[in-house]
Amino acid sequence: MLTLVMESLAESLKILFMVFVFMVIVDFLGIRYREGIRNFARGFKQYLVSSFLGATPGCVGAFASVSMYVHGTISFGAIVAAMIATSGDEAFVMLALFPETALLVFGVLFILGIGFGWLTDKAVGRYRGLGRITECKECRLIVHEGKESVPEHFIREHIYGHVIRKHMPKLFLWLFFTMLFLGILNSCIPLEEILPSSGLLLILVAVLVGIIPESGPHLVFVMLFAQGLIPFSVLLASSVVQDGHGLLPMLSHSVKNTFVIKLFNVGFGLVVGLALLFMGL
Repeated sequence: MLTLVMESLAESLKILFMVFVFMVIVDFLGIRYREGIRNFARGFKQYLVSSFLGATPGCVGAFASVSMYVHGTISFGAIVAAMIATSGDEAFVMLALFPETALLVFGVLFILGIGFGWLTDKAVGRYRGLGRITECKECRLIVHEGKESVPEHFIREHIYGHVIRKHMPKLFLWLFFTMLFLGILNSCIPLEEILPSSGLLLILVAVLVGIIPESGPHLVFVMLFAQGLIPFSVLLASSVVQDGHGLLPMLSHSVKNTFVIKLFNVGFGLVVGLALLFMGL
């Protein structure tokens, strides 16, 4: 048992360090090019921008998309696109565990975000019942305008205040206990024997867990995929539906919009997962 604990601890710390480096880089790039991205988001390009922001690992891109949405810069379909493309902090873990497949996942999510975002706006514009979904012109997100370029501010607010304080502790706990839990289970009963044999059931479970607006629970599917215990279709379905905590700022703006965004993502996640499962992936 002690050996398993130490192995889980060592592996968690190794992954956490790589995640920390990735997060700092993504935070910096998101701040450095934020205004240019906002100015570029016009017309059909808004789906490209929002999907790209969502596909960037972590929550920075998702938060930026929410900010543009509540400012009225992008449409409802574009924010759906961002949440389809985003994988939350799990994206960093995927990069650390299986980088080549992770890049494939990000690329597929980017393309899916563009297509499904456009389809969402078509649905909202066509059906009266969805026409009441509106964008708010008032931004309630806190933005440190004019300060991000100051090194001291970036270190204090973004590296320490954001990455270290908000992400690292919870991510470490989720990593450690997920790996420990799976390790204990596998030592008692091989995981392949207790996981549902039905790919359909696995996808349904992944989609249901994906509804949780928090990074962490979805790590189970990342770890299971890394161990070769679930197919790609389950991992991708989970990635489509879940958005880490990227959608949480939307709750302060509109609970209804948050619910409908998740509803669209669940539907799209099921379609994608089932289609890939049918294809044998």
